Parts: sequence; structure tokens; C-alpha cells
Amino acid sequence: MPARLLYVMDPMCSWCWGFAPVAEALVEQADAAGVPLHLVLGGLRTGSGAALEPTTKRYILEHWRAVQETTGQSFKFEDALPDGFVYDTEPACRAIVAARSLAPDIAWKLVGQIQRAFYLQGRDTTKASVLAELAERAGLPRIEFAAAFDSAEQHAATASDFAWVQDLGIAGFPTLLAERDGQLALLTNGYQPLEALAPLLGRWLERAACA
Repeated sequence: MPARLLYVMDPMCSWCWGFAPVAEALVEQADAAGVPLHLVLGGLRTGSGAALEPTTKRYILEHWRAVQETTGQSFKFEDALPDGFVYDTEPACRAIVAARSLAPDIAWKLVGQIQRAFYLQGRDTTKASVLAELAERAGLPRIEFAAAFDSAEQHAATASDFAWVQDLGIAGFPTLLAERDGQLALLTNGYQPLEALAPLLGRWLERAACA
């Protein structure tokens, strides 16, 4: 198997949003060396049909403030997580999986669209209509995306991503792995700044090129 960069994430994970500029730079670094990106969706919060309790909402918003303070990424706190909001990240993850099946390069763009819509604009990115709009904005035909998003195949592919992540024992996002010849190397599990990760990735890319 050729070398590739595996980014295990969830588009509605606040630390993944905080990590977004770092991830973008690392993806460009790997791409310049001819190493493609493969997105793996982790499923941060899935399966709950219940609206957020006030105490959970306060905890999440405190978490967002910690991410903002650590990473410098902006968040829209006013009217965030409104009453009745069901924080289920499965639809957003499935949107990325569906986009990945149609056009991997656009899937990466859609990650950014979903993150900005949720964290900067306060939009409900659990809704299929919002996800279809964002997919179209990223470059996918809306009808083609909607068909893939609703398909049994992409429901199963999303569940497969979640299971792969669980089987590896990955409990936190973002996680960045480098893969060569079926062997995985952990670059980071959790947020780290670019100055810590770029040299690490650089050394791995050099070894991959020599192999």
C-alpha cells in the first residue's frame, strides 16, 4: 500500500476545529511530498436523540473557550447550542464519508465548510439540508451528494469508520497517523502546534521517500 496520511477526526469536534490550521499545513506538507490524505471519521457524539441538558451545554461551551484560548481559533458563542439542539455528529461524519466516496479532494473542503458553519456561524450541521448546501458550496452537485448521503452504502461506510477507530483504541480527536506498507505511525493524538508536528512529519516523509 502506498504511503498516506490518515486524519482521524470529527467535523463537529471542537479540538479538530482548533487543529484545523495545523491540519491544513500538514496536509499541504504531505501533498508536496506526494503523500495523499485519507480522512477517517471518528464519531465523537453519535446515537443520542436527546437534546442537550443545560449542564452539558455549559460544559461544552467551557470546553470551546479552552480550545479558543489554546489554539486561537474563533468561536461564535452567542446563541450557540440553542435549546432543543441534539448534538449528534453522525450526520456530519456521514456527509464527509459520502463526499469522500464521490471526490476525496472535495471531502477535505467540506470538512472546512462544516466546521466554519457550526463554529463560526452557529448553523445546525446535523440537518441534511444544511449539509447538502455546504456540500454544494464545496463543489459537489447537490442531488448527487444527497443520494450518496442517504444511501445504505454510506451509512454502512460511516459505521465502518467508527468501528475502525474504536478497534484501534483511538479515544480522542484529532489523531494523525502516517501509514506506509500497512504500518501505522502515530504523529499525534490530540492537539499539538504546527512547530511540534511539521518536523515530525518531515522526518517520516524522508524515511518514506527512501523506502
